[in-house]
Amino acid sequence: MKLLYFAEIKDILEKTSEEIDLSYDITVDEFLTDLFERYPQIKDKQFQIAVNEEFVQHDDIVHPNDTVALIPPVSGG
Repeated sequence: MKLLYFAEIKDILEKTSEEIDLSYDITVDEFLTDLFERYPQIKDKQFQIAVNEEFVQHDDIVHPNDTVALIPPVSGG
């Protein structure tokens, strides 16, 4: 699975992307549990999750070959 990080999340983790070895399907909720175990410093941050460029719900499924993006809220001006 490829993870993409943007804005504040990218700055906190000091990376724009990474690959995670995942050999089975998981829900978005399970993904978040694993993510927050890896990176507790982003647990309180707000962001939306997109899988393969589409926003998803917490009970949607993430597949091993998917691209997951963590997208913080965008303020307009």
